[in-house]
Parts: sequence; C-alpha cells; structure tokens
Amino acid sequence: MHNSLWDTRDISYSGCAAQVFLIFFFFAAELYLLTIMSYDRYVSICKPLHYGTLLGSRACAHMAAAAWASAFLNALLHTANTFSLPLCHGNALGQFFCEIPQILKLSCSQSNFRELGLIAVSVCLAFGCFVFIVFSYVQIFRAVLRIPSEQGRHKAFSTRLPHLAVVTLFISTSFFTYLKPPSMSSPSLDLALSVLYSVVPPALNPLIYSLRNQEFKDAVWRLMTGRCQKH
Repeated sequence: MHNSLWDTRDISYSGCAAQVFLIFFFFAAELYLLTIMSYDRYVSICKPLHYGTLLGSRACAHMAAAAWASAFLNALLHTANTFSLPLCHGNALGQFFCEIPQILKLSCSQSNFRELGLIAVSVCLAFGCFVFIVFSYVQIFRAVLRIPSEQGRHKAFSTRLPHLAVVTLFISTSFFTYLKPPSMSSPSLDLALSVLYSVVPPALNPLIYSLRNQEFKDAVWRLMTGRCQKH
C-alpha cells in the first residue's frame, strides 16, 4: 500500500525483514487457527454432547495461545535464518513483496539449504494441518448427509464448502510457490501464485464469514440505501 501511494518500489532492509516475519507469522497463525476451527466444527456437529467437555473456554484459550506462539516461533526462525545469509546478486526482488524464495535467489551462500530445510519442515506441518482439516470435513459431511431436512443439508454445505475451497486454494498455491523447482520459475508465474495465496483468500473471507450472515447483509443494505431502523 505504501509503494502504491508513494509510487516507489523501494523497501529498507529492516522493512523487508519485518515483512517476511509478518507474512510467515500471519500465514502460520491463520493455518493453525483454521485447523482449530475445523476441529471445533467437527465436535459441534459430530459430538455435540461432548462439546462442553472437549472445547471449554480453557481448552479454547490454550489452543489459541499455542497457535499464536507456534506461529511466532516459526516466523522468527525463518526470518532470522533468511536474513543471516549474505546477499551478493543485487538487491532487486522479482515480486511485489519480500518473499523468501525471491530473497534466496539473491544469496551467494550454500547455507541457504538450511532455509530450504526449514521450509520443508514448515510445509510438512502445514500438510499435516491440511490433512486434519480434510479429515474433519469428511466426518462433518457424513454427519450432514444424515440430516433429514434438505434445507438443513443445503445450509450446512453452503457455509462449509466455500470455506474448504478457500483453505485448499490457500494451502495448495503456497505449497507450489515454495516447493516448485527453479526450472519452473518465471516472473509471471511467481506473481500469479503469490496473488493467489496472499491476496485472494483474505479478499474472499468476508464473502464466506460475513456476507452469509443475514444481520450483516441487512446492515450493509441499510448503510448503502441510507435507511435507519429503530428497535
């Protein structure tokens, strides 16, 4: 946003490091929280009588704290390791933000294999979260299909399928971005993949979580038409 407003493509070294840290921090936190959300939905639909026992306020607080702490540690490791590498191939990144694969292209050190190893570990953790999410949704859909009301089944699928689709897009494109071989790299492909995992999912989140809420839609409609309603 700063670059767009001030018509510049420059970013400081510390600003680039901060950007990498924040991207990894929020990326990991979102993935871990999505995993927790899928477990929450699984318990609420498949084991409703055990919900209060399995997901009490203390358990939710512990899971949320673990998600944020793990995301912070993950981001700190990647940022510290990436920016400890010497850069000798210029300072031009072929991307609209500081992305680790683009920074590694500027490195002249063989120690970037250490960062690739960290990325591989992170990808394995992310894949594990994705498998857990898919397994949870399979169990949820099996329970939903047993709902006798067609309207109830439609409502359940209409709220959960878009969420699963965005999670799949978010994870698959980021996996491909960080794991694709260098021979498949091109400026246009790198840009398209980065947009798909960094811009599209956050843009779709309001459609999935908010615009399906009738009270939210009514409030937006009143705001657009300038109408007020007294209660």
